[in-house]
Amino acid sequence: MGSAPLAASPELKPRRAGLPRMQEMGLVVVIVLLSLFLWLGSDNVERVVKEKQVKNAAGQVVQTLPEMTVRENKFFRTANLVPSVFTVMSWMAIMALGATVVIIAGGIDISVGSIMGLAALGCAAAIQNMPENASAWRVLPVALAAPLGIGLLCGFINGAIVIWLRMHPFIVTLATMSIFRWGCLKWVKEGSLPYGDRSLPDAFTDHFIAWEVHYRKYGGRVVESLQPMPMILMLVCMVLVWMYLQFMVWGRETYAVGGNEEASRFSGIRVQWAKMRVYLISGLCAGIAGMISCGFYKSAATNTGEGYELMVIAAAVVGGASLTGGRGTALGAVLGMLVIQLISNGISVLRPINLGFTMLPVSTEDTKLIVGIAIIVAVAVDQLSAYFQRRQMALRRILLK
Repeated sequence: MGSAPLAASPELKPRRAGLPRMQEMGLVVVIVLLSLFLWLGSDNVERVVKEKQVKNAAGQVVQTLPEMTVRENKFFRTANLVPSVFTVMSWMAIMALGATVVIIAGGIDISVGSIMGLAALGCAAAIQNMPENASAWRVLPVALAAPLGIGLLCGFINGAIVIWLRMHPFIVTLATMSIFRWGCLKWVKEGSLPYGDRSLPDAFTDHFIAWEVHYRKYGGRVVESLQPMPMILMLVCMVLVWMYLQFMVWGRETYAVGGNEEASRFSGIRVQWAKMRVYLISGLCAGIAGMISCGFYKSAATNTGEGYELMVIAAAVVGGASLTGGRGTALGAVLGMLVIQLISNGISVLRPINLGFTMLPVSTEDTKLIVGIAIIVAVAVDQLSAYFQRRQMALRRILLK
């Protein structure tokens, strides 16, 4: 078919690139309320600031600042939010972006955790024999090509099986999740890389992924640092996926295939190629996540990414991606992961809840319960929304008659 039917297809109308949908606005409200609750529900902690000597240009001590104690909220402090929430969620949010694209097209990918582990090991294996002081021009092309290539290959395998063998994507990715994890265990007998006294080049770790930014507070007496590169890469990936879905024909085809595959086929869309693209994107995102994890922790293990599948799918669903296909956004995926990571971190810092007649203890095991409930609620809201939309459309048809 030509391009005329494709342009006339209602599913391929350009989507608004303006304000976020109500789903995203609702998530922002949830994040604000959740942060407020965790801030009020967590204890204050004391931190001792050691004595410090202030010297002049000649190196002479001109002032000695005495030791002091600083009280901070256990949850709402940079030392907790940056490393435990925003940094950890970075590579998981990138995988959630890829999973969202797959879900929009009507598929699902639960092998992303295993792909991430395989990519992280591939990244470490590719550069562990390089000198520790090797130049960035030598290290970075290899450190990026290895995990991204592994991610694309795994995504191609998933897409090929789904398309050519016409198997359900849940069954396919369930099988490949186990196969890719077997590859990690079979490939690296030592359990982690680099092994022995080897270390990854500084050009990839300390000077790139684990690059530190130092800042001062409390009158210049305390030096703290954060590692912003994982968060920067997450934001870059979010913008790229957003542009792909909003402004590219391929992105609009993804929505169309997920909304109505048969109509998309009659509209001239190459449905099989559209499906292959989304699995390639999902594998690529998992490869990027593995690369970031390897550089941040300066190592990779055979269990890297294990168990992340639940969190990734949950973030996509909580972020507004419909498991029936046709709906989802990049911003929603990142916000959904932020909600889940706030819950996970908040439980670890929350003090026991006083119910009046008894104390309700909270523990990290409760995270899985809350995430499970969040998935059920998100899917239920999605189903109710679809139900009311069908009722509204039926009512409009009756009125038009």
